[in-house]
Amino acid sequence: MTEGLLPLYRARIASGVLKNDTAQRLAVEKLQILHNRLRDYRPERPKKVRLGLFGWGREKMDDKLVPGLYLYGGVGRGKSMLMDLYFEGSCVQPRRRVHFHAFMQEVHDGIHAVRKRNVSDPILPVADAIANSATLLCFDEMQISDITDAMIVGRLFERLFERGVVMVATSNRHPDDLYKDGLNRHLFLPFIAMIKDRLEIHQLASPTDHRQARLSGMKVYHTPLGAEATAALDGAWDMFAGGPGAPLALKHKGREVPIPNHLNGVARASFADLCGQPLGPGDYLALAEAARILILDDIPLLSRAQSNEAKRFVTLIDALYEARVRLICSAAEAPDDLYTDGAGAFEFARTASRLQEMQSADWTIA
Repeated sequence: MTEGLLPLYRARIASGVLKNDTAQRLAVEKLQILHNRLRDYRPERPKKVRLGLFGWGREKMDDKLVPGLYLYGGVGRGKSMLMDLYFEGSCVQPRRRVHFHAFMQEVHDGIHAVRKRNVSDPILPVADAIANSATLLCFDEMQISDITDAMIVGRLFERLFERGVVMVATSNRHPDDLYKDGLNRHLFLPFIAMIKDRLEIHQLASPTDHRQARLSGMKVYHTPLGAEATAALDGAWDMFAGGPGAPLALKHKGREVPIPNHLNGVARASFADLCGQPLGPGDYLALAEAARILILDDIPLLSRAQSNEAKRFVTLIDALYEARVRLICSAAEAPDDLYTDGAGAFEFARTASRLQEMQSADWTIA
């Protein structure tokens, strides 16, 4: 039987892959305690209880649920890495690790499919299907920005917890700050109370931004386009994402914004994916919330005929800049030479300036 993530973490420290970090060790201890509690956890098995003097009564579920863990802290502190180690060392079967945006996308798809069968309460069968497929749910980057998600999660997770599902989540925010300033947030507050009741809340309060340390001094703007630039972006993906990614469809105002590759808070897409499509400010803000690093391939030399693409690129960079998302990209030319002739070319100078600033070693991610 696996011994959990503690031996895995110690091995990576000993090999030099990871540096010793006091705050990370405290989080590892919390996760190891949870691992130990879950060794023989079987919520799907009913437990007989005696109901008086005349023998065994009816079967019912054991209500001694194991509390999960909500791990929050700033970006680059190692939350996703610790989640990976915890999941790798876990003995729970079945279990699942998934980015929270992708999970909610699946929930919406499931609800839509159930509604086609004229089921009056589609959330219940969707939650039961999830509970049947995973006793342990590990969510990376839990955050709520969409009102539809905010209205669903309360009843969804109430049912999951009733079924004995144990949840581990990472987030940049304390539960009290989830869906902050969101529309009808008062309807979301019972979910926050549920999270605080069912999960232990632990802050990974490391002073070290390990991701920023790796970015410091690293070349993030690669030109010209070609095999060398692509290889550099492949290397950046391996360094910061740490494995094969998966498509992620962000939902904004009833439509999907497809991100071809996403893992551990790192997104990768091409200029054509993000600026060759009719996307707007809200779409780019959704991307900025889902990713702390964007690897953007193949920014072309823009002509007068591509004024719409140039305008979208301006909006994209504004969203990344304001959200302090780090951009690693390949481009045909230096920022000042990307778009010099066409509608909005004068305003593009501000975008070029921001691209220059975002390359500096002291430009930090949020």
